[in-house]
Amino acid sequence: MIALCFATTREMEAALAPLCPPPHLGRGGHATVELPGLGAARVLVTGISPVNAGLALGLFLGRCPDTTGVVSLGVAGSFDPEALPLRAVALPVSETWPEVGLHDGEAADARGIGIALAEQQGRRVWDTLEITPDGAASAMGLTLDPAWPRIPSLTVAGVSATPQRAASLYARHAALLENMEGFALALACLRCGLPFLEVRTVSNRVGSRPPRDWDLDGALAALAAALAHLLGR
Repeated sequence: MIALCFATTREMEAALAPLCPPPHLGRGGHATVELPGLGAARVLVTGISPVNAGLALGLFLGRCPDTTGVVSLGVAGSFDPEALPLRAVALPVSETWPEVGLHDGEAADARGIGIALAEQQGRRVWDTLEITPDGAASAMGLTLDPAWPRIPSLTVAGVSATPQRAASLYARHAALLENMEGFALALACLRCGLPFLEVRTVSNRVGSRPPRDWDLDGALAALAAALAHLLGR
C-alpha cells in the first residue's frame, strides 16, 4: 500500500479535500483513506523538520511493513522565481542536506568528518541523495505531468530568512527548491528499499519574508491539483 506523507495537517487537508474526506491527524498520526483511481492508501503527517520527518516515517514503516512506496507532498520555497514561480509544481531529482558535516562558520563540508551517511548504488552518500521521480511514479502506478520540471532541491532544518543566506546556499549547491523534510524521507526510503517520489509546489521565494513573495494558499491549491493528476484525474 502506498503512503502519502505531509509535513503538516494543513497540507494534508488541502491536498485530500477535493478527493476524499481528510482524516483527523496530528503530528505523527496516520490513517487509511480511499482515493479515486488508486484505492486504499495510507496518509501520514510527519511534522516539520528533517528530524520529525525521518522519525515519523521510520516509525510508520516499522508499523506498516506492507508499504510499497512513499510519496511526499508539500510546499517549498523557490531560489529562482523566474525558473520556478509561485504555485509551480516541481519534482526533485536530488535532495541535498547542506547542514551536515564539518562547519567552518560559513558552510558545512559534508566530507569533513569522513563519515558517509549511507550508500546509494555503490556510491557513498555524503550530503546528496538521488531521486528518480519517473521510475518511482511508474512503480507506484502514478501519473506525472511531463511539463513538471525535474530539479535539484535542498533540505534544511533552518529555513532561509534572508537574501544573503539564500544566495549563499544557491551559490554552493545550485538547487532550485528549499524544503524541510525531503532528504530525511528519501534516506528512510533508501534504507528500506522503497520507491520514493517527492512533489513540491512553490509557496514562497527563498530568503524573502514580505507577503508579495508568498502565496501559500495558491501553493496548497496547486498541491491538490498535483495529487489529482498523480491519480490520473
